[in-house]
Amino acid sequence: MKTQQDNLWQRELFVLASGSATRRAMLKNAGLDFIADASDVDEDSIKKSCKASGASVTETAEALALAKAKKISAERKGMLVLGCDQMLECEGRWLDKAGDERTARDQLTFLSGKTHQLISAAVLLRDGKIIWKKTETAMLHMRALSPEFIDAYCAQMGDGLLASVGCYALEGLGSQLFERVEGNHFVILGLPLLAFLDALRQEEVLLR
Repeated sequence: MKTQQDNLWQRELFVLASGSATRRAMLKNAGLDFIADASDVDEDSIKKSCKASGASVTETAEALALAKAKKISAERKGMLVLGCDQMLECEGRWLDKAGDERTARDQLTFLSGKTHQLISAAVLLRDGKIIWKKTETAMLHMRALSPEFIDAYCAQMGDGLLASVGCYALEGLGSQLFERVEGNHFVILGLPLLAFLDALRQEEVLLR
């Protein structure tokens, strides 16, 4: 089994304050060693508070990422902690992960034929202090989906519909939903990875 000592270009473990399987896979595929420690902050409460205060969808994504990182940073003294969050906005409406298939169908019907944006925010803390932060946006143009396609798509996706905001994984079957995508692939998956890798190099966690 690979150990921290086997990773010749990484000098320090960091903590991922997220339960996202996609983010974990992204970081592992980049050759990084880390500890996954999902934060249990009340996301709904933070979103409602942000909306009530007039915060933008971008500011809300940043607030969520920071809240997750702060929660874990308080428990992981001396360690770098990466907090992340992603928001989907379409025509002024903020969408969350669907809780059931009916909601997923409603979301896909709403997004059909429209352009929506995915905002991915990330922040790196050590002992509660912000070391680095980055927010990037991607624009996704969904093609007009027929009711028959939505039925077939939902049937094939199964519980996968509930795994991500927007009810799709672009790296898989979700690619069939779109006619055009503008933006960084990693941002769409939920993390501005290239900017994060550069931050780790700046902090001398990774070799330059």
